[in-house]
Amino acid sequence: MEITASMVKELRETSGAGMMDCKKALEESHGDMEQAMNYLREKGIAKSAKKESRIAAEGLANIFIDGNKAVILEVNSETDFVSKNEEFIKMIDVIGHALLNSEANTLEEALAVSTPYGSVNDYIVSMVAKIGEKLSLRRFAIVSKNDDEVFGNYLHMGGKIAALTVLKGVSEEVAREVSMQAAAMKPLYLNIESVPADVVENERKIQKELAMNEGKPADIAEKMVEGRIKKFYKEICLVEQPFIKDGDVSVADYVAKNGGEVLKMVRYEVGEGMEKRNENFAEEVMNQVKGN
Repeated sequence: MEITASMVKELRETSGAGMMDCKKALEESHGDMEQAMNYLREKGIAKSAKKESRIAAEGLANIFIDGNKAVILEVNSETDFVSKNEEFIKMIDVIGHALLNSEANTLEEALAVSTPYGSVNDYIVSMVAKIGEKLSLRRFAIVSKNDDEVFGNYLHMGGKIAALTVLKGVSEEVAREVSMQAAAMKPLYLNIESVPADVVENERKIQKELAMNEGKPADIAEKMVEGRIKKFYKEICLVEQPFIKDGDVSVADYVAKNGGEVLKMVRYEVGEGMEKRNENFAEEVMNQVKGN
């Protein structure tokens, strides 16, 4: 069967793959458009597999809200350049809304959620083939609230940091300010009660060792440790932190003065805890030219 330019154009527009890839797919499938799409998807999976060893620590985080339900997610790419790509941004939007309409609890369940472009996993695989970088859904959280509660949400640096909070008894403005606090001050936990016991014990051990090394008697060292643990809580717990707009009060005090309390917090910073690529843009372009 003759493969016409219009057939190649149609497949290219549908798949987003390159012209030569589309032509080869049509030749391999003898002009059958559906089989050609399957061929390209299989090829996309192969490309994706070759990219699994690459580092994808850039990307974007975002928050989607519908009524009493919200989802916060982080999707990674290899380069910051790709994270500004319109197709990449659209992909996050599609995945975010799909998860918002799901009951997924695990990453495995999230990847199986349906989108207009197949499952989340299939969609990501197709975008890997189209964009040419390793892409991945790193994490997500679906958060619910009651009617008498409000969401606070804030994106910093265009989505490099996302903070989602749930508060009770306050306005959306106060909730947003608390989310801004979470984005800016990097709390690891909501409150003292949510800090794991082993984390506190490890910090206590470190601070006691420091005090003893300063030559303090054991009883004095113990008192110093308790004071330092309180300071530790003010650094890592959102509600214990000094409020950024008024350092004389804690976040908990600020919210209480406005008649409410902070119930939940989820904060994502893109790439935190991940190995970063150490390439400059010129090297990146050369790698693309060389087909790496």
